Amino acid sequence: MAKEDTNKVIRRLPLVVGGLGAVLLFVNRVLTPELTNSQSRADVLGVILSALLILTGLLWQQVQPRTPDAVELIGEEGFYIAPDLPDIVKTELAWASRLLLLNTVTRSLVIVYKGKVILRRGILGQKLEVQPGAILNRVLEKHKPVYLVDVKAYPGRIEFDYLPENIQGIICQPIGQEGAMILGANAPRSYTKQDENWIAGIADKLAVSLTF
Repeated sequence: MAKEDTNKVIRRLPLVVGGLGAVLLFVNRVLTPELTNSQSRADVLGVILSALLILTGLLWQQVQPRTPDAVELIGEEGFYIAPDLPDIVKTELAWASRLLLLNTVTRSLVIVYKGKVILRRGILGQKLEVQPGAILNRVLEKHKPVYLVDVKAYPGRIEFDYLPENIQGIICQPIGQEGAMILGANAPRSYTKQDENWIAGIADKLAVSLTF
């Protein structure tokens, strides 16, 4: 059983046990021809325990929300680095992109520098070139990242036609003054604050390497 499925079962367990206990108490009370004082006290205690279990289950549903469903991205896996870059820069880009794909929820990655695509890696869309739209232009001008937590909710998502068409979450992270990383995930709201910090750190490192 997958970890997510196991967590779902555990979250629902108090609800099921509490509901079952309440039903059994009710059936027992109906089928008992004559109640004793001890049985009445036991029934009250059982009702309280069942109510506590149900309340615990409801709280767990809120405290541990369901992980957003991931999708299988439409596209083919690929790896492209601009051939005219110095070898040391190629190595740095390959290292950085591998770290991002392995250590964050990123499934698709495009790096643009000085108006040119210098890296594409992961599950890629069909379009090769990047035509900056309003969101990417804002990142390049303001030098501040933009996180689209659920791409379906943003009309401006059409500018990211170089990513898989069913991409779920996008981060546009500036690289120095002249570039940006565009990272895509296969589930909405999946990037954590730790992921964002990791991405920002990699971008700062690349900003130094790309000043060749």
